[in-house]
Amino acid sequence: MHAIEAVDPFVFRLSIFVLAVFVGYFVVWSVTPALHTPLMSVTNAISSVIVVGALLAVGVGLVGDDNGPIWARGFGFIALIFACVNIFGGFLVTQRMLAMYQKKKK
Repeated sequence: MHAIEAVDPFVFRLSIFVLAVFVGYFVVWSVTPALHTPLMSVTNAISSVIVVGALLAVGVGLVGDDNGPIWARGFGFIALIFACVNIFGGFLVTQRMLAMYQKKKK
């Protein structure tokens, strides 16, 4: 029971993040080319969840008395911008990849 309390929460979260980076790297690079379009669709869905979280982070101080931490709103805004760019770019790449499989018009 004491071993659980000895781990710093920051170190615990950082180790989960590092493991997620390694797992994500190996999963993405081992995908066959035929699965890239469905993978992009899943990535867009994940980014939409990030957008919801970023909107919550931006609006934290606005719900109550507008005295929320400014860094939370700043990081939330940056996450919102990056996730929106990722969603838009993902849809463009998916559309372009699907266009490669369509028959040419004569």
